[in-house]
Amino acid sequence: MRFERWFRLVSLLAAVAAVLMLFAACEDDEEEVTGVPELGDGVLQVGADIAYAPMEFFEEGTTTPLGLDIDLGEALAEEMGARGEFINTGWDGIIGALKVERFDVIMSSMTITDERSKEIDFVPYFSAGTDILVSKGNPENIEGIEDLSGLTVAMQVGTIQVEQLNAANEEFKEAGEPEADILIFDLNPLAVEQVRLGRADAVLADSPVVANDARLSEGELEALGLAIESAPYGIGLRKTSTELKAAIEDALQNMIDDGTYDDILDKWGLAGGAIE
Repeated sequence: MRFERWFRLVSLLAAVAAVLMLFAACEDDEEEVTGVPELGDGVLQVGADIAYAPMEFFEEGTTTPLGLDIDLGEALAEEMGARGEFINTGWDGIIGALKVERFDVIMSSMTITDERSKEIDFVPYFSAGTDILVSKGNPENIEGIEDLSGLTVAMQVGTIQVEQLNAANEEFKEAGEPEADILIFDLNPLAVEQVRLGRADAVLADSPVVANDARLSEGELEALGLAIESAPYGIGLRKTSTELKAAIEDALQNMIDDGTYDDILDKWGLAGGAIE
């Protein structure tokens, strides 16, 4: 009986020790994640306007997000010991939503500009320029933004392309040429539809997006293959998120060093946008 009691006591103590070790390991993992305030819950919340294929879009008929930004965001979160969670957010209000802490970062094909950098910080992760989408055969013989005088051009609200065409319109006006008529839409696919329907002569958008739209049109539309004012996309962060910014920079560098970054770009056929 004494032996049995002693054996049960030893077994109980061993079980308690195992639980304590497991608890300590969990605490260590939690400390690793909670070293960055935004990751205290083990989740990196990412705001994105998920309607900009191939960068971010929903799998057809589902609410499953896909795309280069989705894969990179999830890999970055994993590298930091967290889980990535994407929150679909309208482009026009996405910076405001970040600033009021609806999510931790923006990862949504956002070009880094001086104006945006006054509001939020960035970690660059991809490079793209502006391209032009036209009907098959390019009936208006468009070769660049300078050829859009007097034409109707569709684009997504709040994008750098709106700024580019507004600047071009100023030049047209000074030269005594007709300005381009600008059609603005909440989503890029709505802008593309205007060319399909003959209501617009062209769409201005980021080069990987224009290339993808042309590919999906089965020959109905074509990309001019431009990269006007090529500039980096950035992961947007609040000015106060200094620890998170440093953690993302380290995680991205690790992914570049171990080949994960290149593998993700290759998967989406976008190796040309790689940063150093």
